[in-house]
Amino acid sequence: MKQWILTSLALATLATGLATSEVSLAQTAAAPVAVTNRPLTLEQLFRAEPYRGESAKDAKFSASGRYVAYLWNPFGEAGMDLYVHDTQTGRTLRLTSPTLMAAVETPENLDRYAKKLKQKRDELAERQAREEAQAAYLRGEAVDLEQWERKAIDELKVELAERKARDEARKAAEKAAWGDAAVAAAAPASAASAPEAKKPAKDPKDMALWELRDELKKKREREKLKPEDLYPGVSQFVWACKGEELVLAYRGQLLRWKAGSERAEPLLATGRTLKPVAYAPDDQFLIVQDETRVLRVRLATAGIEVINRELFNPDDEDRKFKIAQTAMSEDGRWMALVANAPLVGADGKPLPKPGRQVEIMNFNDRWATAKKVDREVSDDKRGVPSMAIYIRKVPTPGAAPERQPQPVFTHPGGDNWFEISPVVWARDGSVYAFTTFEREKDQFRVYLGKPGESKPEMVLERRAPIHHELVNVMTPSFTPDSRQLVLILADKGWRQPYVMSLAAGADRSVKPLLTGDFEAFQVLGFTPDAKTMFVVANKDDYAAMNVWRVDLKDGRMTALGRSPDYHRNAVVARSGQWAAAVAGNWAERPELKLLKGQAPAAGAEAGKLLTQSHDPAWAQVDVLRPERFSFKNRHGDTIPAYVFKPLGWAPSDKRAAIVYTYGGPLNDRHSVETDSFQPTGYVFAMYMAAKHGYVTVTVDPRGHSNYGEKFADANWEKPGAPQTEDLEDLAAYMKTNLGVDGTRIGLNGWSFGGFQTQYTMYTKPDLFAAGIAGAGPTEWENYNSWYSGRTIGKVDRTKPVLRKYSLLPLAKNLKKPLLLVHGMQDPNVLYQDTVNVYRALLESGKEGLVELFLDPDGEHALGGAVKAVGWHRKYEQFWLRNLGAAQQK
Repeated sequence: MKQWILTSLALATLATGLATSEVSLAQTAAAPVAVTNRPLTLEQLFRAEPYRGESAKDAKFSASGRYVAYLWNPFGEAGMDLYVHDTQTGRTLRLTSPTLMAAVETPENLDRYAKKLKQKRDELAERQAREEAQAAYLRGEAVDLEQWERKAIDELKVELAERKARDEARKAAEKAAWGDAAVAAAAPASAASAPEAKKPAKDPKDMALWELRDELKKKREREKLKPEDLYPGVSQFVWACKGEELVLAYRGQLLRWKAGSERAEPLLATGRTLKPVAYAPDDQFLIVQDETRVLRVRLATAGIEVINRELFNPDDEDRKFKIAQTAMSEDGRWMALVANAPLVGADGKPLPKPGRQVEIMNFNDRWATAKKVDREVSDDKRGVPSMAIYIRKVPTPGAAPERQPQPVFTHPGGDNWFEISPVVWARDGSVYAFTTFEREKDQFRVYLGKPGESKPEMVLERRAPIHHELVNVMTPSFTPDSRQLVLILADKGWRQPYVMSLAAGADRSVKPLLTGDFEAFQVLGFTPDAKTMFVVANKDDYAAMNVWRVDLKDGRMTALGRSPDYHRNAVVARSGQWAAAVAGNWAERPELKLLKGQAPAAGAEAGKLLTQSHDPAWAQVDVLRPERFSFKNRHGDTIPAYVFKPLGWAPSDKRAAIVYTYGGPLNDRHSVETDSFQPTGYVFAMYMAAKHGYVTVTVDPRGHSNYGEKFADANWEKPGAPQTEDLEDLAAYMKTNLGVDGTRIGLNGWSFGGFQTQYTMYTKPDLFAAGIAGAGPTEWENYNSWYSGRTIGKVDRTKPVLRKYSLLPLAKNLKKPLLLVHGMQDPNVLYQDTVNVYRALLESGKEGLVELFLDPDGEHALGGAVKAVGWHRKYEQFWLRNLGAAQQK
């Protein structure tokens, strides 16, 4: 594995160099990477308003490649607005904002958006002030902790008095206009049946403090911010096929922008939610979708016609199909309709929804209440809907409807795991393709069809063993000349593109387009001559995906982005002249950058910065930079990690240390990524090194994703075991190379990492001095089956066989202090997982070793009563109490 070692002090650029797979003592003995010597507090680091803003998304180039449009807004603004950058002039135009949308939005809604944004900012400012005041209070300073409640109650009294005055004035006006009888008839029948909001307003002067507090709680619950309260911005947009113009969707309305214009103009509003799908090839029509239909809009007149009328189902047909997805061919002649039909019983009625509902308790009211959430676990019978694919001609404007064709592909659904990719079309509309995956059969298939033919041909099949993460990236693509089909396969243990010739008489075999041990599962596009492909890959650095230009003749790869930037959400212009990606690293937070499609002779460039998404104040708390390293485990695998070293660190130290891990498969993510500022694994780790002198390490043991099939599949049917081996080898490495006291290393993880922390603490009870396990699934038979059946082990839908991986029988082995953390309203990893393992610990006499830290309102990432600053304060106290000072005399 090739690694980047980050050792530069510069904020603007990082020195880069390729290291060998094993890191020598000289590398790990490097001095700590200090950025500033400012003192740190948790209240600064974990502000109520995070330093991180929203990165740009959905970047797309115009047909010519001259313009790139993207959704984004500067730090602190609500919603995602549409910006267009001109690559020729360098000018960026903002097409939407609350002010610009006044042309299509009601004044009342704009006022509400502004009011709610102010409310959000006020709440964040108050929360930050409260956190800082509490910290000062605990330091012994004189602080008025009642000031916020006092202010809120004073404001409430004014509101209640005004409401009472309004109610009395309304009643008086109604009495004057309509008499006593009408007023009495409008009153509630009885106080007991009247809704709370309809009760007569009480004079606040007559209310006790406890009553005012109750009213304040109701008011806050009533005014609690919801996503729809804030200005949303643009939901999506599409470029024209030929011209320099686009159509955007704002709250179900469509607006049109043409290059050279300073603003977008209203195009269409029907009272239904409209989504632009694509322009017709000649740009004369726009294909749009509403809740149930695909429509064709004539741009010259805004005339509308339905082009994918709903499917006809005969009366005697059990399966009643409805269109779920529509995929148009680029030439505008064909569309693929993917339809689903609910499963029905013998009586013809739809069967109950598969899985079950579990109750989650809410303790926020006077009496506890329960809400139900859907749950499908490994031993639940499945109810996959029947599905069918129809290939239908796009009717010419004004043409009479044609008879519905028969489906070209069907699947009966039922009690199985069946997954299908989107249907994709060759650019000339001559052929379409899709892939399927059946989990229980370990069967991956590729289908190729021609419009007008009855059935597609199954042209490729792969059977066990199949990389479990292939299913995430199995959508095929065609080269621009429509002569080759490109597939993502893992035949050599790495997800990479393979090509199949579509020439007449070709044998349908595939050949790899790339060679080497790296992941390259995202094909961005091709040059118009089909000689060059663009991909995202971690070829030179497993911690940083880059954008690569690939010569299809010989597979030669050229990096377009600068290392060690991690490139996300990448796109390439159809011309191949430009690329864009959200790229950054630990020294430069990720931003949208414009990259040249042909790398300069001098090598990859940093790219042109298009956005500034994050608060520059981060620089004031960015006090240390981590150092990358790797080590060999007992099996010879290279295990990547990074370490924060405190100032004054020396290899001969005997410091306390903390290890953070996740440990499990997670699509294409892992922890050691050059642009990841994970709250605990990075930010808190930096804090503990800078503030308390700890050595802090974040590691990716076997089981993590994006390191190839062997690495990711190590977890299969032995969850936690290979990770624990790697953690044990890491502890030995830290003791020898990182100036660590081997008897004072703590282990911490969240979600799968919470499971991993407990597994290690129970099966290697003397390895770590203490552990913190956050929201860990302790009983895999109760976790979501979409994950457990792919990454944990084989399942049996007649019995909960995954119970064999339960942590409950292992809990009795705990020897060292363990803090269990969970949000009590977590719908992902249920709070019961922590309760049950806590019970097992108590039953085995571990009362003195185990602690519980709960968020009564928190979900999987907490965020209820416990915010990030609060849970890391708890972490800090736990580590200092159980691991002691960094260096002990």
